[in-house]
Amino acid sequence: MHALQSIALPLEATAQRAAPAPTVFIVDEDEFVRASLDVLMRTAGWQVECFASAEEFLVRPRSLQPGCLVLDVSLPQLDGLALQKIVADRREMPVIFVTSQRDVGTTVRAMKAGAVDFLTKPFNRHAILSAVQCALEQSMKALAEESLLRLLRNRYATLTPREQEVLLLVVSGLLNKQVAGELGISEITVKSHRGKMMRKMAAESLAALVRMAAQLRLSVGDRRFAS
Repeated sequence: MHALQSIALPLEATAQRAAPAPTVFIVDEDEFVRASLDVLMRTAGWQVECFASAEEFLVRPRSLQPGCLVLDVSLPQLDGLALQKIVADRREMPVIFVTSQRDVGTTVRAMKAGAVDFLTKPFNRHAILSAVQCALEQSMKALAEESLLRLLRNRYATLTPREQEVLLLVVSGLLNKQVAGELGISEITVKSHRGKMMRKMAAESLAALVRMAAQLRLSVGDRRFAS
């Protein structure tokens, strides 16, 4: 099992038990479309929030819960592509576009920007449900990855400055003797720091520690020598 996954299985299990149903956010100026999608999504077991414009959606506070955005391309004032750019940093909010008239250029721009799908109205019931299911799976995966990353950041923050230095040097491939020479301390001291660091990070092996460092995007260049 991947080390990063194994350290958070209890956390994930608890989150899954407590998590509410995912939310489908519908942004479309057509009231009939909003109402139809609302009924369809609720029938599928998902929560729904509807908005008549991009501006109305943006007023809503961001919620780090599983969800996706079903977005009309043609909206008054701020259009769908513009809204997609604004929420691009929300990895937990994948976008599905719907439109009355498919335009190849618009479709290409939307898909290149990360849209899950691009559907033409009136859309097939199975197609929209399948697209939403795919988007929600992406959302849950993104949230799980962010949760694991926060866990690792918290563990890394518990390390002393010296333990952080030892971690960075160890994952760069140096042996204990080489780490000792680099830091100007004894090999026995390095082993002590290394043992404490491994326990705090809950790393069962060097390979697991290397993966954690990669997840945290750490490098030897991040070192700050302890006194």
